[in-house]
Amino acid sequence: MTFEHYRPLGRTGVQVSPLTLGAMMFGAWGNPDHDESIAIIHRALDAGINVIDTADVYARGESEEIVGKALQARRGSRDDVFLATKFHGNMHDEDPNQAGSSRRWIIREVEHSLRRLQVDHIDLYQVHRPRPEVDIDETLGALTDLVRQGKIRYLGTSTFLPSQVVEAQWVAEKRQRERPVSEQPPYSILAREVERDILPTAQKYGIGVLPWSPLAGGWLSGRYRRGEDPAVTSSRLKRQPARHDPASPENKVKLEAVYALQELADEAGLSLIHLALGFVLAHPAVSSAIIGPRTLEQLESQLGVEKVVLSPDVLDRIDEIVPPGTTLNEADRGYAPPALVEAALRRR
Repeated sequence: MTFEHYRPLGRTGVQVSPLTLGAMMFGAWGNPDHDESIAIIHRALDAGINVIDTADVYARGESEEIVGKALQARRGSRDDVFLATKFHGNMHDEDPNQAGSSRRWIIREVEHSLRRLQVDHIDLYQVHRPRPEVDIDETLGALTDLVRQGKIRYLGTSTFLPSQVVEAQWVAEKRQRERPVSEQPPYSILAREVERDILPTAQKYGIGVLPWSPLAGGWLSGRYRRGEDPAVTSSRLKRQPARHDPASPENKVKLEAVYALQELADEAGLSLIHLALGFVLAHPAVSSAIIGPRTLEQLESQLGVEKVVLSPDVLDRIDEIVPPGTTLNEADRGYAPPALVEAALRRR
């Protein structure tokens, strides 16, 4: 352990490192070399990171398999790791029941994740996205059974709306289910909408917060500087052009903010990566920020952020560049309620 301070995950009593190692980039979605990915995981553990977060849908199970191999290669490391994974994403192109948050799928898919991870239990099992058409009690009931069976320790949510977070807490209390102890929202300097409601709600209910994409999917990695060609080719650009294409109108606004933030980081004597991570970790609701390195070099550039303390003046300057509660690109919200996507739901 090398971090001087660990942080509470809500009211669970679990202490987590300021950084969580996100495993989305391990496998076909990012780094297909398993040995390199395992080396990144081991370096993160050596640096004191004690939380690993993955998901079944990341490269259709390959990410979980890599994490499992890494833990097996380090004897005794499993007990030192708070292991988190998620379910919800489509795991089969033709079978609609191999996805979602039904009892049927949860009970089946947890067994697949346990096998891929090569473990007998998962510390934090999370609903990857909301499914409004599924009764939340259906989901919480299945997850509660898994807690009682010893297959998972805690349950959490990801990218839920504030009303959905509160509903899950209320239903858990009313129906005597296990309650979600954590929420994973998208949160970065460029995507601050969660400051309006999700983060205060998490504080009110004692929910741990594990923000994803604190570097805004690479926008805050230092790759963009004023006067240089912003064109970048990446796997994320191919998968999510709305979020990552610098030529789109919404992302042009983002790019101007990034230029200003880079200049601020230079003035403060920090890398833009440390400025961005330091900003997210400065919020009192945040338990641990999820980083998603694809290479060892990317991981190294993000370590050491726990020593960064942003001054009030720097935080004020960030607020001037991107006002509190503002998300510059709708695509960075990570979830659109069905009523905004399907016109029929808005019309009689």
